[in-house]
Amino acid sequence: MSDAAPHPHAASRQGPGVAAGVTEALIQDQVHTFYGRVRKDPALGPIFDRTITDWDHHLAKMCDFWSSVLLLTGRFKGAPMAAHAALPTIRPTHFARWLHLFAQTAHEVCPPKAAELFIARSQVIGEALQLHLASVRNESAWILAAILGDAAPEEPRQ
Repeated sequence: MSDAAPHPHAASRQGPGVAAGVTEALIQDQVHTFYGRVRKDPALGPIFDRTITDWDHHLAKMCDFWSSVLLLTGRFKGAPMAAHAALPTIRPTHFARWLHLFAQTAHEVCPPKAAELFIARSQVIGEALQLHLASVRNESAWILAAILGDAAPEEPRQ
């Protein structure tokens, strides 16, 4: 986790993760276990290896992200849309694989309520990222697939 100070109003916030049993330690377990698997994955590993130069920094940032999403700590400072848009090789199949591994890890690492919350939020975030990428890339097949819920549409024709 990051050494960053919590958001000034974090103490008064109650994120959805509190009721589901999400803690900072659970977030760290989920993030670290998941990205350990991502790094070994034949489809995702090479993308992350080309992109991430400091894994400790990335893991801390991802812990901050999930803490902000599930516990409303406000610690995450980043631009995930821009970061993903800068990666031209990301395709819908990569999102489907990422979501599958994330859900699998959540079911193994987290208590049931926390796992379901992690998974539900990851799906919403994944859909938003895919819609954004499709929009900035002007790929209507992606947009339609994201709206209709098809995780792996055909690649756009050039």
